[in-house]
Amino acid sequence: MDRQPSGPSGALETVFRLESPRVVAAVARIVRDVGIAEELTQDALVAALEQWPRDGVPDNPGAWLMTTARHRAVDLVRRRERYARKLAEIGRDLETTSGPEEPSGPDDIDDDLLRLVFTTCHPVLSAEARIALTLRLLGGLTTAEIARAFLAPEPTVAQRIVRAKRTLATRNIAFEVPYGPDREARLGSVLDVIYLVFNEGYAATAGDDWLRPALCEDALRLARLLSGLMPKEPEVHGLTALLEFQMSRAAARTGPDGEPVLLKDQNRRRWNRMLIARGVTALARADAVATGAPGPYVLQAAIAACHAHALTYEETDWAAIATLYGLLAARSPSPVVELNRAVAVSMADGPAPALEMVDALAAEPALRDYHLLPSVRGDLLTRLGRPAEARAEFERAASLTRNTRERALLLRRAAASG
Repeated sequence: MDRQPSGPSGALETVFRLESPRVVAAVARIVRDVGIAEELTQDALVAALEQWPRDGVPDNPGAWLMTTARHRAVDLVRRRERYARKLAEIGRDLETTSGPEEPSGPDDIDDDLLRLVFTTCHPVLSAEARIALTLRLLGGLTTAEIARAFLAPEPTVAQRIVRAKRTLATRNIAFEVPYGPDREARLGSVLDVIYLVFNEGYAATAGDDWLRPALCEDALRLARLLSGLMPKEPEVHGLTALLEFQMSRAAARTGPDGEPVLLKDQNRRRWNRMLIARGVTALARADAVATGAPGPYVLQAAIAACHAHALTYEETDWAAIATLYGLLAARSPSPVVELNRAVAVSMADGPAPALEMVDALAAEPALRDYHLLPSVRGDLLTRLGRPAEARAEFERAASLTRNTRERALLLRRAAASG
């Protein structure tokens, strides 16, 4: 779980990481500009840094940040005469910000987050810019973390984010959840963003924590909300099923001290059967509304279902998983999918053919600094009885990851290789 630093500055760091997406989303609904909303949220952070050490941490720090940022947004709108008409239109909303209360309820927060996702996934932006900006605002990810998700250079990602904010502002993009064809046009990017936010929470790119549960919970909540909004979209149900299955394993993915636990070592009695059942239901809905070949999220959900149905690691249907990864590679080719397919092949057919697949991926530029490539290679070499080479691969993987917990795990695996 996320660590809870002590003191006002520590509390602020924790609260801001958890609450900033909601604050940005709520403020963006007032100012209609995601860049300005982010700046006002940062202003609220600065105010907290000044006041909390002096006055103490408030009883509800998240509400304090929300109220402060919303008040600053209202002040900004009121100072701009050209927003007079807009003030009349949203006057009732503005009145609700005059008191110290939190927003009216979790449903409103969810709606604001969904508006934020759809706004930043507008087709006026490139696909890469949509995802980068939304990960920055919704997931609170740093530029380095987003670059890691993209397997792209940090300066490139930073430029995408800056240009995306500028484009949304200059084109006066509405802060809304669109309807009909406009919603469908943005759906692919929205699903990708929710998936990547969940992944960052499920296996954090950097820092001292392996899991960031708040990100997983936000992503899963948005996926469920989308399922209700777009019930005839199989990929929406596929993503929801995938996240339900993945979330079901969260409690078993770390040990007592927060250290990562590999899939083969997890206590499956700690898997959440209710979430697995929800995943099965969502996958069935995807199948029921499908009219063609399964999409990438339905295929990934089917893979996750294979794991969920196996009572032990040894009972996993690796042949089916390898086949599904083959279909996924044909549907959405990527070196990461191929690496995952190699892992499944290693379990179904042995480590030797899988090592050939992994070695063929070594030349992929996108995987040059991807720590899971040497990690998988180290595992295969261990199983092939080549401990010295395995140790070197695990050590290289440890040098590439920026997550403290994961680095410690990889170094332990290196030491165990002899």
